[in-house]
Amino acid sequence: MHIPETFNVALWGKSSQSSTYAGSGPELALDGSLTSWTHTNDQTNPWWRVDLLKVYSVKRVTITNRPSLGSRINGAVIRIGNFLDIYSNTICGVISTLGNSGTATFSCGGMVGRYMVVHIPGSRKTLSLVEAGVYGTLAGNSLL
Repeated sequence: MHIPETFNVALWGKSSQSSTYAGSGPELALDGSLTSWTHTNDQTNPWWRVDLLKVYSVKRVTITNRPSLGSRINGAVIRIGNFLDIYSNTICGVISTLGNSGTATFSCGGMVGRYMVVHIPGSRKTLSLVEAGVYGTLAGNSLL
């Protein structure tokens, strides 16, 4: 089965996050809407993850920021890998600055993994995502 590089394979996945504030659950980053977003509680090292359910060669990741308080996402780290422990996965990129409602694209160069994770290191942090995309193709041996 061939999946075009331009297809968002995250849409087939299952999302989760470290905590949920005011009903803004992890699924909102995969719903295609630019008017809703995920929201974690104020906590240490908040994260959002999508389990792609199969192992993919990831070409790029896109992250769309919320329309207000967008600076909260600055410093977020994007990782790709096969581990539930987020720190065991490889860094694809870091969001240094992303304005309100902005979208950033990170080239992952074919990094292989089942999970894409966004996390913000540090204490008293909040993570919100409007949309997240993972673009790639099935890896050669997708046994995980």
